[in-house]
Amino acid sequence: MFLSEDEQFLELALEQAKKSVEQGGFPAGSVIVQNRKIIAKGVSLGSKLNDPTGHAETTSIREASRKSQTADLTGATLYASLQPCLMCFSVANWSGIKRIVFGCRKTSEMIEKGFYEGATDIIQVNKENNRQIEIEYLPKFENKILDLLRSWESELKEK
Repeated sequence: MFLSEDEQFLELALEQAKKSVEQGGFPAGSVIVQNRKIIAKGVSLGSKLNDPTGHAETTSIREASRKSQTADLTGATLYASLQPCLMCFSVANWSGIKRIVFGCRKTSEMIEKGFYEGATDIIQVNKENNRQIEIEYLPKFENKILDLLRSWESELKEK
């Protein structure tokens, strides 16, 4: 089965989400690509590390900035397993990221469970920003990501 370049990188973000769970974190992962090369990967270990900013997206943005020795990631694409929260979207905006591609939308159930800050719509926020980020949702990945999220929740309930 042929996967587009975006799908290949989003598949890697999903792999990062799995790694996050293996490391005791939340099932979210990200990859940052610039000039068709992966420059950073992220997992969501915020609760484990007592770091409320330790989301997969912010982790990968920090890594990309550290590696490139600049906070300017102009032209890069952020691939995120889950739709980024408002904080992660804002960090992406401030870093100059050009595109965000994600595989699973925020749901009201996720909001109720506290997986998101609320019902803030980053698409609407993006429209009101000085600089817009191209945001793409690839629904092909939603069921895989939701399955990982449900599996993670089941494991938490068993503990």
